[in-house]
Amino acid sequence: MAKSPEKTEGTPTPNKATPAAANPTQQKKVQDLVQIDESKAVTSYGNFCRVTGTPEELIIDFALNPQPMGTPTKPIIVDQRIILNFYTAKRMLAALNMSLQRHEATFGVLETDIQKRVRPSALAQAQPRPQAQS
Repeated sequence: MAKSPEKTEGTPTPNKATPAAANPTQQKKVQDLVQIDESKAVTSYGNFCRVTGTPEELIIDFALNPQPMGTPTKPIIVDQRIILNFYTAKRMLAALNMSLQRHEATFGVLETDIQKRVRPSALAQAQPRPQAQS
């Protein structure tokens, strides 16, 4: 099995030796120290997410909902679960927020309410038209 080349993580991890407000040259040095090996990473797609937790951990379940519109008639099978401590979850939230802000700045605001995303013309096309009587 071929190994993927190691990559560096995009966000520097500050430690006691390097303050968070260090100059860009020092941040670059810290960034180069973090090596990422993605050779055993598993990729999956999910359009469903459930977040639960305990006082110590955050549990995030991911799944594929085959019926994303309306209420699903079959159980949604969770196939990926990530358990994080709250410190890691907060760092992940900040990284996700930054990524979403960049995406929206480039492509426009993402509307999460499906009813607001549906175009009236698409609804009219989807509805059956009454047939003319002769």
